[in-house]
Amino acid sequence: MLELLQVNPSSGDPIYRQLSEQIIHLIVGGQLPAHTVLPSVRQIASYLAVNPMTVSRAIQQLVEQGWLERRRGQPTQVAERVNNHASAEALLWPQLAVLLANAQQLGLSKQKIIDLIEKQWDRSKSAGA
Repeated sequence: MLELLQVNPSSGDPIYRQLSEQIIHLIVGGQLPAHTVLPSVRQIASYLAVNPMTVSRAIQQLVEQGWLERRRGQPTQVAERVNNHASAEALLWPQLAVLLANAQQLGLSKQKIIDLIEKQWDRSKSAGA
């Protein structure tokens, strides 16, 4: 799991937020299924060369949001989630809002945006095949 994580200290986003967003994406994307045990805070911090308190903050935030579970005396694990599709959509809303705001500023129609998305979708699917 550690090899799936990376942080950019030069980014404008705080490291704890980068880490928590990446873990959410891994959960929603299915790379971290329910009940997957996470490495310890120290292991993650050592691997990413960041302060353990930063990792702890990210993990605690994910526990509070219901993405992860912590039980006394047991390692942190991915929580059971009922609807990952709704979670995936919620992750895309901020990016979608930016896209739509930019499109409206450029005077693009709804249909033009749909056409562009379909075109890019087809490109990305053929590139991945």
